[in-house]
Amino acid sequence: MPPGLRAMLARDPDEPHRAASSLELLFDLVFVVAVSQASGALHHLWEEQHFAAGVLAYAMVFFAILNAWINFTWFASAYDTDDWLYRLTTFVQMAGALTIAAGAQRAMLDNDFAAIVVGYVIMRVAMAGQWTRAAISDPDYRGTCVRYAVGILVVQVLWVAWWLVDGPVWLFPVLAAVDLAVAPIAEHHRQTAFHHHHIAERYGLFTLIVLGESVLAVANSIIGSMSDAAERTGLIVIAACSLVIVAAMWWIYFDRPQHDQTVTRPRAFFWGYMHYFVFASAAAFSAGVEVAIAVRLHESHLPHTVAGLTLTIPLAVFVVATWLSIDAVRRDAIQAVGTVCLGAALLLSALLPYPLFGAAAVMVAAAALVSWRHAAESATCLGRP
Repeated sequence: MPPGLRAMLARDPDEPHRAASSLELLFDLVFVVAVSQASGALHHLWEEQHFAAGVLAYAMVFFAILNAWINFTWFASAYDTDDWLYRLTTFVQMAGALTIAAGAQRAMLDNDFAAIVVGYVIMRVAMAGQWTRAAISDPDYRGTCVRYAVGILVVQVLWVAWWLVDGPVWLFPVLAAVDLAVAPIAEHHRQTAFHHHHIAERYGLFTLIVLGESVLAVANSIIGSMSDAAERTGLIVIAACSLVIVAAMWWIYFDRPQHDQTVTRPRAFFWGYMHYFVFASAAAFSAGVEVAIAVRLHESHLPHTVAGLTLTIPLAVFVVATWLSIDAVRRDAIQAVGTVCLGAALLLSALLPYPLFGAAAVMVAAAALVSWRHAAESATCLGRP
């Protein structure tokens, strides 16, 4: 074995005090740029009234961002050796993520997916290299690692072919489904030894990244209020309501630990991939806030209800997707009905004279519902009425 390298053996899934490494945090910072570029392009498309095309392009770009992040995150939880080769390979993946970030707006605004495909292939081929190294070092999980490596490489050939022949848009979800199938096929016979608490922490950190996009939008509203005295009050109200909503989103997501969501393989896959909707909707809300600011500054001429829907649809998706990811398994009828009603109320709040007021009130109610039902569950488990 070359100097400075360690055998890439599966880490102890019960390792105490396992936390995200500084390299993982640096890796996540690269994705901040990619998410920001995607949500910014969505804002522009919505302002130009390209709603369906904007959502479709955003969904495609966000898939490239998130799927590459997910596979690295679960791999690192099981096989982070932190030697020089692991670090260099991770830096290559970061380069791929930056390429995706650089091409996000061109893909969404001009339908040019060249940089997205190139960046995604860079990330995924490097990931296949990591799985190959694990297969060589760890005989106990060799079959799983080989299936991952081969599956990833085969799918990259399909992605490149789709791009080179200028394949139709409808083929994208088909290839995405094939890409997503690699993990359950690879893990079918033996599941990798990931760390439950570590995975929950990593997903929580990415949630903070997408919520940070909305915090940035809030800051933009405050900055705008400083330069436009005539609209100062309205912009400050937008900032205040948006901050209340972001706080409610944080509350809803982080109100209870989530490490128990990954105990069984089917639940782990459902929880992990359902976060696509959690993350994408949270980042899309920031685009809705930017639309609200543009309307207030008379830089956008979207109809009132349409502008409101750019805020409330992402929030409704976030509330429902978070419930499906975290709480639906508990089969709490009160929370299930409440979540559906609150999601509908969010959509209807776009009809109000001030949609952000209504959305903020509904999101506070959603956070209160989550806290109440979690407290009720805890009391039941402790034997209290």
